[in-house]
Amino acid sequence: MALSCRVLLSSVRKMCNGTLHFLSFPSGSHHLNFQTESNSNPLLLKLIRVSNSRIKSTLDQEFNSLKSSEFSWESLVTSLRPSSSEKARLVLEWVLEKILKDNEKNRSVFSEFILLCGKLQIVPLAIQAFASMEANGVKPTSVVLNSLINACLCSHDIVTALSLFEIMEISESYKPDFQTYNIFISAFSKSGNVDAMLAWYSSKKSAGHGPDLQTFESLISGCVKSRNFEIADRIYEEMTTSGIVPSISILENMLEGFCKQKNLGRAEEFFKFVVGARWEINENMVQKLMGLYVELGQVEKMEDLLETMTKSHHITNEVLSQIHCGIIRMYAKLDRLDDVEFAVGRMLKQGRSFTSTDDVEKVICSYFRREAYDRLDIFLECIKSCHTLSRSTYDLLISGYRRAGLHEKVDSIMEATKSLGFA
Repeated sequence: MALSCRVLLSSVRKMCNGTLHFLSFPSGSHHLNFQTESNSNPLLLKLIRVSNSRIKSTLDQEFNSLKSSEFSWESLVTSLRPSSSEKARLVLEWVLEKILKDNEKNRSVFSEFILLCGKLQIVPLAIQAFASMEANGVKPTSVVLNSLINACLCSHDIVTALSLFEIMEISESYKPDFQTYNIFISAFSKSGNVDAMLAWYSSKKSAGHGPDLQTFESLISGCVKSRNFEIADRIYEEMTTSGIVPSISILENMLEGFCKQKNLGRAEEFFKFVVGARWEINENMVQKLMGLYVELGQVEKMEDLLETMTKSHHITNEVLSQIHCGIIRMYAKLDRLDDVEFAVGRMLKQGRSFTSTDDVEKVICSYFRREAYDRLDIFLECIKSCHTLSRSTYDLLISGYRRAGLHEKVDSIMEATKSLGFA
């Protein structure tokens, strides 16, 4: 027989070692929206300035002039929390009061509110919202229980989360669903507890819930994070066998695993397979592979990668620029100035430029080490139309020319910094 909502709430109270307090308000007209969409900076600034005791009264005054359907409570409380976690909690209390005043019957509103409490790790308020559903005559569902479990796990309250799961198991109306298991799998993946993560995965399959993309994302991420690379390989193979197309997160994690093992052969093979399949390649993936090339001193491999990627028309300009800069950075590290200049010229000819000040400064340092000051002038002239030098770059030039005793150069650069307002 299913537990009644009242019995369920009683169980939750006992788990939290306290009595939950029910709020009751007359019916209102506001409908609250928890989506992160609008800019709440003016209200945020007001709440930061006022005392804690004035938070709710300030919200009462401001809310009458706001269109709640366009307002982002999630954005507000997450932005407010760094300056005052207590004020963020008071805002959520006020929101819950409004929900109850509206005599809200929509379960998704309670579910979203509980999820938000979980993000801010305010479990008591999440449980209070859950308990308040009974006062409004709203019966719980698996979705709402999942939100509460997620809130507990976000606050590392595993005991309460497990107790809620046990309650769901013996119920008839809100049995654990595939998402319930995913929540536990994700939580243990993030904490690096691979044994627990895999145990929940096994339980999910035993309960008749097949793995989905979210499940595989958590499993592979957890395995790579904990350096269980062989298990990650097996899970990835299981995923591909089931016909599920990997997400960009899974592709990133698999490539990261090969790079952590310094297995250049598998990393290259995997990367080229992804390119050939025309799946998404992002800058993080390129950065991981380029980092391995740099670590192993494989600049020729970087050149091969650039050639392959240039032929793949679905690769973004940002990714190609990143590869160009990685090659230039590597040549600069090796003080191969001829190759640096060739690579820079090739990049500029293709209409691309440096993606970071750090790369430009690494090239400049290479010129200084080789005492190639005339060539440095040519380099700076070449990039001036597509790259604006930063204050740190001008400081680097001044210190480099000063060490070389080139006082006219120092004076010239200092005049340039003054004209740009850096001095």
